Amino acid sequence: MAIPVPALPASAGRRVRFNFTIPVLLALAALALLATPWYGERIEGSALALAWSGGRWWLAPTVLGWLVVLVGWRMPTDNIWRGRVITAGALFGLVWVLLQGFAVGMRGLDWAWFAVFGPVRDGQPGLGAGGFLTLGVFTLLLSQGIAAMGKFRGDGFISGAVWSIGLLVGLFVFFPVARVLVSAFTNQSGELDLALAWERLTASDIWGLGCLISGTSCGVAWNSLLLAVLAGVLSTLLGLAFALLALRSGFRWRRSLQVLSILPIITPPFVIALAIIVLFGRTGMVTVWLETWFGIEPSRWIYGLPGVLISQLLSQTPLAFMIMLGVIQGVSPTLEEASQTLRATHWYTFKTVTWPLLRPGVANTCLLGFVESLADFGNPLVLGGNFEVLSTKIFFAVAGAQNDPGRAAILALILLVFTLGAFWLQQRWLGKASYVTVTGKGDAGLPTPLPKRVSALCYATALPWAFFTAALYLLILIGGFVLDIGRGDFEPTLAHFRTGFLVEWGERGVNWTGSAWDSFFTTVVVSAIAAPLTTAIGLLTAYVVARQQFAGRRSFEFMTMLSFAIPGTVIGIAYIVAFNVPPFELTGTGLILVICFVFRNMPVGVRAGMAALSQLDKSLDEASLTLRAGSAYTLRRIILPLLRPAIVATLVFSFVHAMTAVSAVIFLVSAKYNMATAYIVGRVEVGEYALAIAYSTLLIIFMLLVIVLIKVGVGERKLGRRSNNPGDLLPGAH
Repeated sequence: MAIPVPALPASAGRRVRFNFTIPVLLALAALALLATPWYGERIEGSALALAWSGGRWWLAPTVLGWLVVLVGWRMPTDNIWRGRVITAGALFGLVWVLLQGFAVGMRGLDWAWFAVFGPVRDGQPGLGAGGFLTLGVFTLLLSQGIAAMGKFRGDGFISGAVWSIGLLVGLFVFFPVARVLVSAFTNQSGELDLALAWERLTASDIWGLGCLISGTSCGVAWNSLLLAVLAGVLSTLLGLAFALLALRSGFRWRRSLQVLSILPIITPPFVIALAIIVLFGRTGMVTVWLETWFGIEPSRWIYGLPGVLISQLLSQTPLAFMIMLGVIQGVSPTLEEASQTLRATHWYTFKTVTWPLLRPGVANTCLLGFVESLADFGNPLVLGGNFEVLSTKIFFAVAGAQNDPGRAAILALILLVFTLGAFWLQQRWLGKASYVTVTGKGDAGLPTPLPKRVSALCYATALPWAFFTAALYLLILIGGFVLDIGRGDFEPTLAHFRTGFLVEWGERGVNWTGSAWDSFFTTVVVSAIAAPLTTAIGLLTAYVVARQQFAGRRSFEFMTMLSFAIPGTVIGIAYIVAFNVPPFELTGTGLILVICFVFRNMPVGVRAGMAALSQLDKSLDEASLTLRAGSAYTLRRIILPLLRPAIVATLVFSFVHAMTAVSAVIFLVSAKYNMATAYIVGRVEVGEYALAIAYSTLLIIFMLLVIVLIKVGVGERKLGRRSNNPGDLLPGAH
């Protein structure tokens, strides 16, 4: 059964023309300049009102860019200068807004040379609604002008997507990180010092090989690289094993297997580490049992590479499972059936047909696991012991007694190099082969059963891990309802839940008197806003990179991955440095938390979307475009329904990671906007482990409900394929 191409309404067959788009943007720009407060709360008034009556002349030239765009729009559509004039006006407006914002600070001029344009008597605070709206509108006007010049095949939607994403990534990833990384090449006085930078870069505690030649510790760079490779490869293999059992086997409890595989991702990392310590620490349950029954001496083996690797696998395997689930669903059974028609065995079919088609998903999942391991902070902090990694080294270089931002910046640069290397290796492995398996043609093939050796390996891998996960979460669940599980006191109690989540009825109605309610409500609101934004930006980026050809596409793709490579500690400090002063004063607001989560988690949407898009034949897009549908309509009606697995994976990951993130938000929370993980860390620091576990138990239950709602709300993509039972369809296929 072929995939039906939806009928297009008469209005949808016409591409959006610049004559319609540009006047709307010009009207928005006029609204931003004339009637929207330019600054935050401290100074009221629009840009033109403040320039006219407030003596802030530097806001007035912004109107010049608007006027130039207006002139360009009024030019004939066949005039070759039309796009150039629009581009020039929008570029001037965009650059001037940024220039004046950086040049004039709180106390007056920050850039002395800006005085050549005129005297500046007063300072200015950061941009408000008017300033940000003007920035966004001029960016879109710039993209429309460039499209009018014939770039991006004249497609205003694609041009707008590329330039908007580029501005957002530049503003909320490159700008703050650059503010921190500059210190890698400067001394304490802020002066350029390359000799000091070289000394920091070549330090023995970074690159030392003592573990191989002298029995001492290896450098943190080698430790991080080893851990990331192991975590990336093993989490991908575990995720693949779970996905194969869920989709290609007759395993009776595969639904339960899916729940167990998802549980670790919805748990704060500190709690997983605490549960591992309760089990395998020197006085842990398993350790005591082994000593009692087998005489095995307690040791600290869990504190180091084994403990950190186990905790990272627990948190990364669910993401690998969700991505691989969508990839395996996209493999065409017809191709496998054709192989068997030629008398190939199940094993030969899997090796020569199925496995090669899984390579994009495997490569993207490995890359995500590798990068996430490099950036992980919570697990190495609790379980690392003497096994130091780059992320914890960066934290102590800034927050510890060293107080050396330059050293932290050098370590962050090393992380970026490792990420770039992993990205390059991934591209080399995939090569230029085609992995298309979902086309517009009918697909009546049957999924090939797993070869016996592959099935046995999946069972041997996934089931023990599932049992281990179940035991760990049973321990966490019990820990919230007993007096003190860390000290072996299993007396039942609800005291921890009353402390955190007490609800009372007073004269004014319900009183949320528990100490954890404020952080819980803030976390839910921030996560609910950040998750759909992360998904939209991530999948739009994936569509642009995978389906469009434009100059700098590979650089654009890598640029979107950088935020995932930077440790959360660096991101948190970078946001404080960059967004605590004009022109962007966001520190202490809820907005900075949303922005942090969106651009920290966006790469997951990019990689999941690209893995799914690599399986969709471009003829689907071309058929829609041939029927005169625009790119936006094609994306909404043709591509997005086929990306439902990637949408679910990104929504779940971004929501859950916003609920459970630690490293970045620990620097960004405030008394008004506190997060659940910051509250939990505070309880762990004062030894209230039971309250921390009780809070985590509530979070786990809440996030499970949200994941179910996301899956039901998004639904499954419908590929019209049969199952192995005649007349039956695979789940969700119609």
